[in-house]
Amino acid sequence: MKHLILSIITAASFSSCATGPAAQQGAVIGGLGGAAVGGIIGSQSGRGLEGALIGGALGAAGGNAIGNSKDRRRGYYY
Repeated sequence: MKHLILSIITAASFSSCATGPAAQQGAVIGGLGGAAVGGIIGSQSGRGLEGALIGGALGAAGGNAIGNSKDRRRGYYY
């Protein structure tokens, strides 16, 4: 449960840096997905929390970049 709450907080903090609607959605989805995958991989080495944090950060950054690209193609400039 602690991992889930921390992952949600991490994703929310990265989504605040997003610009357009697709970038915000991408950051949240990427952060949650990255945290889940990172937590699973990290738990195999006994470091699930660190894996979730790293995965959440990388997933949010990647999702934000992809969403920002979609926003620019659609003409959203903030």
